[in-house]
Parts: sequence; C-alpha cells; structure tokens
Amino acid sequence: MTQNTSAQPLIHGGAQTPRAALPLLPPLALYIHIPWCVRKCPYCDFNSHTASKVLPEEEYVDALLADLDQDLHAVYGRELSSIFFGGGTPSLFSAAALGRLLKGVEARIPFASDIEITLEANPGTFEQEKFVAYRKLGINRLSIGIQSFQQEKLEALGRIHNGDEAVRAAGMARQAGFDNFNLDLMHGLPNQSLDDALGDLRQAIALKPTHLSWYQLTLEPNTVFWNQPPALPEDDTLWDIQEAGQALLAEHGYAQYEVSAYAQPGRPARHNLNYWSFGDFIGIGAGAHGKLSHPDGRIVRTWKTRAPKDYLNPAKSFQAGAKELTNEELPFEFLMNALRLTEGVEAKLYAERTGLDLASLDEGRKDAEQSGLMQVEPSRLAATDRGQLFLNDLLQKFLS
Repeated sequence: MTQNTSAQPLIHGGAQTPRAALPLLPPLALYIHIPWCVRKCPYCDFNSHTASKVLPEEEYVDALLADLDQDLHAVYGRELSSIFFGGGTPSLFSAAALGRLLKGVEARIPFASDIEITLEANPGTFEQEKFVAYRKLGINRLSIGIQSFQQEKLEALGRIHNGDEAVRAAGMARQAGFDNFNLDLMHGLPNQSLDDALGDLRQAIALKPTHLSWYQLTLEPNTVFWNQPPALPEDDTLWDIQEAGQALLAEHGYAQYEVSAYAQPGRPARHNLNYWSFGDFIGIGAGAHGKLSHPDGRIVRTWKTRAPKDYLNPAKSFQAGAKELTNEELPFEFLMNALRLTEGVEAKLYAERTGLDLASLDEGRKDAEQSGLMQVEPSRLAATDRGQLFLNDLLQKFLS
C-alpha cells in the first residue's frame, strides 16, 4: 500500500527549560485500533463505526503496517512488552488477517519473550474455531465485552448478545486455550437496582475470569445517551453498588489495583499497567493515540487520522497530529495516569519517566496531602481512598 508519508507538523509548547536526558526509556507497548463494530452502542464514544458486510481486512492490515513503518525510527533497538487490539470489535477480523499483521509487526520490532497480547472481543462475535486460531497466533489474553448478563439491561445498552451467549463466551475462551481473560462489566445501568448490579457481578465471578474491569456507566458527549439520557440510578444507589461490589470482589480474591480494574493475584493487565505508569506506546490504526519518550528528554504524543476511509486513502497522511509535552504539562500528564493506581507509583519513577525533578511536584503535593487527597508517603506518589473518589479534584492541584 502506498501512503502519503507527510506527517502533520509537531506542535511545540514554546520555549522551555531543557529537561534531563532520560537514562532509561520506559517499557514499550503497541496499541492497534480496529474501528468496526456490528452496531454502534448508544453509550460508546470510542472511534467505532458500523461494519459493512465485507470488511477491508487486507487493505487495513497493509495500512497498519505502513503506519507502523513511519513510527519505527523513534523506537529503534527497543522491544515490545505488550500488544493490545482495541476497537471497535477486533474479533470481527479473521485469524488469517491478524496473523499476517502480527508477523509483520514482529518482523519490524522484536517481541519480549513474555509478551502479553490482548484481543478485545464481544460475545456476539465468538466462534470456537476462530478463537482457537487466535490462540495459536500467540494472542494470549482476551478482553470480553459482557457489560451485563440481564436481557433488559443488554437491550437498553444496545448490545447484540444475550446473557446466555455471554456465559458461553467465557467457557469458549477457556476451551480455546485462554487461561488469562478479562470480563468487562458495567454498573449504574438504566433502572438498575443494587440487587441487579450484584447479580451481574456474581455471575461474572462465577465464570472465574482472571481479571474484571468493573466500571460505572457515564454519559459521554457525542453519544446517543448524551442526547437522549436514559433513567440512571440515584446517587445513593450508585454509592451502595460501588461499596457492595468492591466488597464482593475482594471476598472472591479480586484485588483492586486501579480505579475500575480488579485482578486475581499476579494477573493485572500488563499493557494497562504500562499505560498508567507513564510507559511508552505506539498507536496505529484509525484514531489511535501514541506516546513516545526520546533519550534526549522529549516526550511526544501522536494521534492518527480518525475516519477509516481517510486512514485507507493513499492521498492522506496516517498521522493527524503530534505534540511535544512541555515542562508545565508533564506533572499533570504523569499523575493523571499514575494516581489511578490504588497503590500509586514509586516517587522516583516521576523523574525517570519525565526528566523533571521530584521537587517540581512539591507545591501541589503539599496542598493535596493537606486536603486529604494524597498519601503522606515520601517514597510513593499515591492517592488516598478519598483521592481516588475525587480524582479530578486531586489532579487540579497539579495544573499549572
């Protein structure tokens, strides 16, 4: 595939004090965005588009590899610690297409010996033979979008599967050889009671996933739900669901390690941990975002062309834009990820990943500690329980 290689200009933040060179670059991950779904859900604000009867698999894989080629100069000599296929619904693609893509990626960037490769899938796209083939490709983790097991709630969310299919999907994942898989589950759904929410959670736990992403439905701009809001539970009910659900998860051995992520011992999502600890990631595919650190201290965020038709158009650039983060932006950028982790991060990681002195956080940190939002612990940067609940208020302390 021949593509216009002229990237969008880099946006600079103006003159700034040079940062220290980074002595050690963070782990490197790859995010691959596949933007098609069977149907767009009314709550979804991701870059997803209703699929046609025939997907342009071959053309899109060609484009993804050509897109990756344009980022290779920035990651020479590094290896991939994880890959995440997100969407959209990546499991709409055939094993043959994903296999060609993975081979092309590995030919360009070496894989770590213990690489984690995750594929997002929905129960309505599960086919036993297909998922056995995915596992043979080296994909070793699934993230299954359940959202609810109750038919009324699934219909309200615009989902195409039913509860029985959701239950079968977990069994099929295990039969296909996946001993590591996540279930995505939402709460705070239209007209949902505490008993409804806990019923969903108990059913998910009974399927014995190694990881659960359990998060509250929020109404996002540019969605059907934003323009036509459904009847959501009262705040008191939402609070009861959150407290009872966290207790239930802990009782069954799922430790919370991030705002909405719970895992069995040793099973947190490595790809997401890298993201939350301000690691590096290449983003390829329509609308994908990336963040790359350079040895000289520069840290650059990139974003790719959103519309699939434009992404596949040889006359258009893959990259829609790029921005070098400034000294003033870095504290917030680092902390908006790190403070989502329930244990936070070692304080020394701030200098290692940003090139800035830890003292640059002193003013905001003191204010946050006095407000009860941040733990008073010199060797760690971590939110208190209250800080986790009011994360936006905590992050405001570090805005320049």
